[in-house]
Amino acid sequence: MEITTSMIKELREATAAGVLDCKKALDASGGDFEKAKAYLREKGLAAAAKKADRAVEEGLIEAYVHAGNRVGALIELDCETDFVARTEAFKELAHDLAMQVVATSPLCLTPEDIPADVLEEEKNEYRTQAKDMGKSERVIERIVEGKLQKYYQEVCLMKQPFIKDDELTVQDVLTQAIAKTGENIVVRRFARFELGD
Repeated sequence: MEITTSMIKELREATAAGVLDCKKALDASGGDFEKAKAYLREKGLAAAAKKADRAVEEGLIEAYVHAGNRVGALIELDCETDFVARTEAFKELAHDLAMQVVATSPLCLTPEDIPADVLEEEKNEYRTQAKDMGKSERVIERIVEGKLQKYYQEVCLMKQPFIKDDELTVQDVLTQAIAKTGENIVVRRFARFELGD
């Protein structure tokens, strides 16, 4: 299949990837748009993984206060250089992530940040529910794992569906930003404030 400039443009608009990357993705996928998007997502993950060990000593702290001034969030988003930290795209990413924290009330960044006792309590609750339904041990473990993944999506910021595009997780959005900027980007910490809480 011949790859046209309109196909490249459409993929570029959908993914924010470079023109050459879009062309390579379309070539590799035989012109299939969804496969090309998946190819670019995998490439972005690989690029992000290579940058994960690089030091992030610049960045910014973004505040978001929701209308009505009853709930707000602070988030620290770090990158490698002040040049990237000052770009509009980086500031917008920080703002979007602060909005995400306000909207979804995550408890931590990643599953690794969940205290072991809290995680064990969740697992025990899921096991008990599955046993009460009369499930076998093998099925119970699969149910527990599935419910844990759902729990992670609720309480871990990086695993949550992104509020502006629920087909992406917050981690996916961060990975795309890393691929786009060529720098490691890390959410260092966040805090959510609600009046009277």
